Amino acid sequence: MQALELDMTAIDLTKEAPVKEPERQYYFMAKARNYVKELSEKIGRPLTFCVTTFGCQMNARDSEKLCGILEEIGYQEETEEENADFVIYNTCTVRENANMRVYGRLGQLGRIKKLHPHMMIGLCGCMMQEPHVVEKLKTSYRFVDLIFGTHNIYKFAELIVSRFESERMVIDIWKDTDKIVEDLPVERKYAFKSGVNIMFGCNNFCSYCIVPYVRGRERSRNPKDIVREIERLVADGVVEVMLLGQNVNSYGKTLEEPLSFAKLLREIEKIEGLKRIRFMTSHPKDLSDELIEVMKDSKKICRHLHLPVQSGSSQILKKMNRRYTKEQYLALAEKIKKAMPDISLTTDIIVGFPGETEEDFQETLDVVRKVRYDSAFTFIYSKRTGTPAAVMENQVPSDVIKDRFDRLLKEVQEISAQVCSVHTGTIQEVLVEGVSEHEPSLVTGRLSNNLLVHFAGGQELIGKIVQVKLNECKGFYYIGQQV
Repeated sequence: MQALELDMTAIDLTKEAPVKEPERQYYFMAKARNYVKELSEKIGRPLTFCVTTFGCQMNARDSEKLCGILEEIGYQEETEEENADFVIYNTCTVRENANMRVYGRLGQLGRIKKLHPHMMIGLCGCMMQEPHVVEKLKTSYRFVDLIFGTHNIYKFAELIVSRFESERMVIDIWKDTDKIVEDLPVERKYAFKSGVNIMFGCNNFCSYCIVPYVRGRERSRNPKDIVREIERLVADGVVEVMLLGQNVNSYGKTLEEPLSFAKLLREIEKIEGLKRIRFMTSHPKDLSDELIEVMKDSKKICRHLHLPVQSGSSQILKKMNRRYTKEQYLALAEKIKKAMPDISLTTDIIVGFPGETEEDFQETLDVVRKVRYDSAFTFIYSKRTGTPAAVMENQVPSDVIKDRFDRLLKEVQEISAQVCSVHTGTIQEVLVEGVSEHEPSLVTGRLSNNLLVHFAGGQELIGKIVQVKLNECKGFYYIGQQV
């Protein structure tokens, strides 16, 4: 666990809570620890928690922070939510059906809570930033204990204390914030790799996307804080970091002394012991020549770039408010591949955006054929209430979307199988991530270009970078052998 080196027992709880962060949160962690201990003694066993994460890697990183705080105050992790004393849903709201899943799961939890009255239920994340959601929870899900959003996750311990002391539903939603609190506990999922937030929020307002409304405006972390966090991670055994932001290419614009993302990467690269650097997500409109140069020269930045195109039609891209044309995107992809012929390019594509014609769709297929992605995340357009696209005319019929989606998927998979197979017979560095889920005698690792490889090996290899010969390409992954 990463945190400030603070002795909790030395915190004087008879005094007022400090105003300064993160000291204030450690005060509330010490206080929460007493309440947890008291309840634990009352029911005669340690209290358990289960954090369920919906959504993106930003949410996954937030969940690690929640777990860190819960362990700090005396809870033990439990994988089955129906057996846990404290259940938290860290929610996503990118698609409407994500909300429905949460409501469905909540209904089941409500029944369990009736049998275990001491059980606590918390909801946080993007979905909580929508006012109509909070109203629905207040009226239809009165058994929920804690509701907070994306901007004040650092206050988790303070909110837990409020709930213990008031014994009522605690709601704390901020519309926006410019606050970033450093040095709170984090319980990492992996010992050898970690996500690292470099910025929060988004300023892009793509017409189909709810993120800027629920994550707020862009704000970048201080580069010194980022470097310090990564140095601590490396000292704790981490060899690979994933730098996280809704649009990492616009990092640094909100700092008092602006610093480009490319320059931040140069600073991170200097950290001794760090072997691999990944990042996501990159918006094509902000990807600079300087960044391409830094990636090209780097020994640590992975040869993988996720560059969402969303559509190949300039007309649809304009309606999406993406602020680049098909031609600009293709020119950028060509420039990247020219600088780094071994780069793996992946993308996101939305099919069936309002007004998309067959001609527009053919433009998307044309981009796929020209760029030749290693893989693509393909999405059927999902109407998202609260976004400009949801009220646009010419919504595409679902049977038309389904047909286009199937054709796109076939194209993507055929190209992907060809592109990925070019490494057959080569020896590559692989970071071993775990034992294969399907075959216990194999381990699974990841190449610099993000492709997976399965090969014979044991648990002792997890977290190590080893040389592997890629014997056979199976489309999206390889079968190999350690050399």
